[in-house]
Amino acid sequence: MSTPPPVTLRAMTDAEYAGWQDRNAQSFAAGIGPLRGLDGEAALAFARAEVDKLLPDGLRTDKHLLWTAFADDGTLVGSLWISVLTPVPYVYGVEVAEAQRGKGYGRSIMVAAEEECRRRGYTQLDLNVFGNNATAINLYESLGFETVSQMMRKQL
Repeated sequence: MSTPPPVTLRAMTDAEYAGWQDRNAQSFAAGIGPLRGLDGEAALAFARAEVDKLLPDGLRTDKHLLWTAFADDGTLVGSLWISVLTPVPYVYGVEVAEAQRGKGYGRSIMVAAEEECRRRGYTQLDLNVFGNNATAINLYESLGFETVSQMMRKQL
């Protein structure tokens, strides 16, 4: 496996947060909607409400870290959202900019997340991935993440 392209994480700005909110809600809705049997509008409303609960003060919500990721040449390649509310940081979101997908930036952002958490004194990192997201599951497993719980559902 080749070395992922390096990225730099920088605290998200207010201007970046505005665009990120919409992209994050769309992404969460796309994942949660089918799993909860929600149509597009209902899934988006659910996603926005959940994120509003998690980030009541938006970008300034305590113990939530939101970063923008940049390539070495300054190109914006994605974003990262981690909560440090609990003793084990939790990755709520990893985004790779649409034009930058397939170039290894998802891996790079996660490597940067690990480095940032280690720098802050943490020894573990948690995340959730929807069971139907094989690409993300493969990425996280290749980075050494292990399944620690599994939710199952049966259609009746």
